[in-house]
Amino acid sequence: MNLNILKPRQALNKAFLKIKPNRSDIECFKNNLIALIGRINEAESEEFHKNIISDFLKDTYYKDNHFINTKGRNDLVIHNGKDAKSSVGVIVEAKKPANKSEMLRSGNINTKAFQELVLYYLRERITLKNLEIKYLIVTNIHEWFIFDAQLFERIFAHNKTFVKQFTDFEEKRLSDIRTDFFYKEIADPFINAIETEITFTHFDIRDFEKPLRNADKQDDNKLIALYKLLSPEHLLKLPFTNDSNSLDKSFYTELLHIIGLAETKEGGKKLIGRKSEGSRNPGSLLESAIIQLESLDKIARLEKAHRFGATNKERLFNLALELCITWINRILFLKLLEAQLINYNKGDKSFSFLNLERVRNFDDLNSLFFQVLARKPEERNDQVKKIFAQVPYLNSSLFEPTEMEHDGLFVSQLKDTRLPILSSTVLKDKTGKKRTGELDTLEYLFEFLNAYDFAGEGAEEIQEDNKTLINASVLGLIFEKINGYKDGSFFTPGFITMYMCRETIRRAVVQKFRDVKKWDCSDINQLYDKIEDKQEANSIINSLKICDPAVGSGHFLVSALNEIIAIKNDLKILSDRDGKRLKEYSVEVVSDELIVTDEDGKIFEYNPLNKESRRIQETLFHEKQTIIENCLFGVDINSNSVKICRLRLWIELLKNAYYKAPDLAELETLPNIDINIKCGNSLISRYPLDADIKEALRHSKWSIDSYRLAVMTYRNAENKSQKQAMEKLIEEIKSNFESEVAAGDKRVVRLKNLKDELKTHATQTHMFELTKTEKVAWEAKLKKLTAEMSKREAELEEIKNNQIYENAFEWRFEFPEVLNDGGEFVGFDVVIGNPPYIRVQELDYSAIDYYKSNFQVAFKRVDISILFIELSKIILKSSGLATYITSNQFLTTEYGYAIRKFLKTDYRIMEIIDFGDLPVFEEALTYVSIFAFKKEVPDNFQYYNVLNLQTAKFLSKYPTKEIEIAHLGCDNWVLSTDGGVSIINKLKQYKTLETVGKSWTGLFTGLDKILMFDKNEIESLKFEKEAVLPVIRANDCSKFVGKMPSKYVIYPYKLENNKTVLLEEEEFKQLYPKVYQYLLSNKAELVKRKDSRKILGDAKGWYKLTRFGQKNIFNEIKIVSPGEVKEH
Repeated sequence: MNLNILKPRQALNKAFLKIKPNRSDIECFKNNLIALIGRINEAESEEFHKNIISDFLKDTYYKDNHFINTKGRNDLVIHNGKDAKSSVGVIVEAKKPANKSEMLRSGNINTKAFQELVLYYLRERITLKNLEIKYLIVTNIHEWFIFDAQLFERIFAHNKTFVKQFTDFEEKRLSDIRTDFFYKEIADPFINAIETEITFTHFDIRDFEKPLRNADKQDDNKLIALYKLLSPEHLLKLPFTNDSNSLDKSFYTELLHIIGLAETKEGGKKLIGRKSEGSRNPGSLLESAIIQLESLDKIARLEKAHRFGATNKERLFNLALELCITWINRILFLKLLEAQLINYNKGDKSFSFLNLERVRNFDDLNSLFFQVLARKPEERNDQVKKIFAQVPYLNSSLFEPTEMEHDGLFVSQLKDTRLPILSSTVLKDKTGKKRTGELDTLEYLFEFLNAYDFAGEGAEEIQEDNKTLINASVLGLIFEKINGYKDGSFFTPGFITMYMCRETIRRAVVQKFRDVKKWDCSDINQLYDKIEDKQEANSIINSLKICDPAVGSGHFLVSALNEIIAIKNDLKILSDRDGKRLKEYSVEVVSDELIVTDEDGKIFEYNPLNKESRRIQETLFHEKQTIIENCLFGVDINSNSVKICRLRLWIELLKNAYYKAPDLAELETLPNIDINIKCGNSLISRYPLDADIKEALRHSKWSIDSYRLAVMTYRNAENKSQKQAMEKLIEEIKSNFESEVAAGDKRVVRLKNLKDELKTHATQTHMFELTKTEKVAWEAKLKKLTAEMSKREAELEEIKNNQIYENAFEWRFEFPEVLNDGGEFVGFDVVIGNPPYIRVQELDYSAIDYYKSNFQVAFKRVDISILFIELSKIILKSSGLATYITSNQFLTTEYGYAIRKFLKTDYRIMEIIDFGDLPVFEEALTYVSIFAFKKEVPDNFQYYNVLNLQTAKFLSKYPTKEIEIAHLGCDNWVLSTDGGVSIINKLKQYKTLETVGKSWTGLFTGLDKILMFDKNEIESLKFEKEAVLPVIRANDCSKFVGKMPSKYVIYPYKLENNKTVLLEEEEFKQLYPKVYQYLLSNKAELVKRKDSRKILGDAKGWYKLTRFGQKNIFNEIKIVSPGEVKEH
């Protein structure tokens, strides 16, 4: 019988397969496996062999984190947690080697051992309702048969007839109650019928005896797949190191320390900021930069300094941090480049350049940036030629001085002073203990980076130095965290971006072929059957336009890049530059990583000396280049985000950088892909998308074609002067278009017409003197026209001068790729992303006014995230697709009324995946859903409620419920199971909470960082206790137990005739001098707070809270609840 048998390598997650195991772990595995084999005794019992298997698994992998023991009649189980109370994750049926009759064979699995395994599975899954079983194993130590529990779920647990027979047997309702009866009469015939559907992994340890026992360390590479197969990362499906869903916290924490930053928790958010005053180190990059900026008085010389904050302190911090992020971006990119060069050259350490031998100080680092990487080898001076002979020219704007460096500092201006080593450092001394003391900043940074492996992906090899791997995915998460320092960063897990990009872009590809070829296909499989011309199909896919309007660190664009290449692989059109297919290779996205494997399942590794390897590497590089240049676009209000996003895309290209033929001496240079990622406020524009550009084109010497050509030339500019010339030309073209569009703006035209009408009316002559009635009418019209003209002038002046437009993004002409030849805005095929979570309290009132005037979904309390939903419709082409992961609160809140109406009448929902209260974003107190939209007439949509995060990782495999749009009104949308709707309808018949008790919100300070404290802070400040109130926040609330307050707030109020009144300033000063003095020292910031639309200013009560609540209620016994809960 032909069974579906996988080898160990084939069974592993390919992203996990790419990661090098440490030498120490492999040695432990070898020693324990040799010991296991040595203890086999054919004469001993199954119990004996079960125990030695348990010892092997414990000692090699599981003893610290996972309990292993027998459970009931199960031979052996591995628990998902540290004790027997945790659920069972793996069931192991152990047989003694001599028991050949009951053991599975590679040609026949329907034996007693497998039948026993099925029974144990059903008892665990059906009787005990365990949803967390991951794998099932049968072994006699020599041979191992491993089955994925998902397969058992589908074949056994979902078969109602089989489950009924099992239930009847367990409840003794059948003709026999012996287990042999179940095996022979129920399991055997059922397995016999479905045996060919079962896929499993099989190996025989005896096949690995040679590499296991010989002294050749190179031979140990043959054990890697086996080592990983039995690991908890595989058998318990745990996140593995550098999984794009998890952060390397040790690397992240020490990098923050070297920069000079610290992570703090405020409410439900983790914020990154400058270290507290007592903890700051002058040797950190940030503090060193601040010292220099302050001493050189750079802030006073800044144009538009307000962009960096309201106070001098804020401006110093924000400018210094932007500079530090620029420098760290370059250094991390260079670390990846250095690792790549060493890897390409068989471990030759002469290609290492980020060390104190070559870069002795910050002056040398500056030279490396601008005199080496930004210049071709022949243009470098003799000194740097000699020191950096192996460092390639990259032609990337990453290594060009930024405006901020010109206005602020270059890295060469930093002082290389001493920096204390972090107590939890990765650095070790000669005895293997953590290092202590101090190091020069640059020395510390280089040693810290050298303690990690930046090149540990690719071939199946062992990490001999036992270094932790840092790859592009890990760096991406770190960038995302640092990047969100102001608002609290919630990075989007890789399984979410991967799913969203997969589903959306595949639909968009099918739609693109429908539009271009008029083919009637509904999915990729049907599309595959129709494609005949590979080159044409590639061109059609390369014409996709995908935009993330809140791009952040670029995670979605990287996932989109990978997905497009995987789609080309699935359609069998992925080809090299000569049109030859990569047919011997498989390219797929696994764990949000692009994985390339050969026919044997081996991970592709670039070898410059191998022609075929060069062909694959070059193909991947140029595919990525083409897709990044033609298909991927991003906008973000945060300039640091823009820098980081560009960096991530360059890193993706760097992964496939190659030596150019024929001499293989030079790396292929990187294109200028930065032009597709732009800085600006996506939600604010001066000019509407329907602004007429035809007139502008008639008057301009530039056409849309010449605009596109300038952008293309910029991308492929080979030197700095050519690039600068194109930058200047592009700005000139945009400025020309903007002037013409402004002149043709409907508001400008209307004003001109008004002026003409007013002039005509005011100067018109009359043959006869006007009657009294006519004169009144004439004057009324004059007054009306004058008022209208003044209003229009004020409106245009507001647009011209209002600070809100300073960072406006002009969708109308910023991306020529989405304009047709006539200059009309066509739009994007896909809009995708994770819109920002910004509270209305944090918005400027001029912004709120703008949003309410320009977005139909802006209603009551403005929520930024829903504006991005309307924006997606605006910038999409007809039948375009949008997918966001965002807050789902608008489905049921008052402010969501307008968007519910919008989605019912103007914009089609395709799908909602509801995560309920699952923590998709680490520590974020928000309920999120994935929303998929299409720019067409609304219709019914699919809804799926995710029950747990394990399920969430397989979103595309689960059934959804159809929601009929016609049955939804504009009031709250209850999207639940039919039973849930029934319960809610029943609840509506009873009293509401407000009829039995009063409810209140708490208080708002207007400036938490000054007025609210944690327990340690409040104790150290020694404030008068009577002036401070304890505060319970949403994440302090629990179901049954009252929690202690997590925060304390200054509360300058008293009760007077049972009313809460603000203390007079003199009374406040007398009663609570310590609190008063503290507030007085922060008065400059407190007076800038806004209460509604009024600035508190120096008026009476500058120390008050913006919403102070009622003190008498605070003192009462009450039920406390967060704003939203899934259950009580």
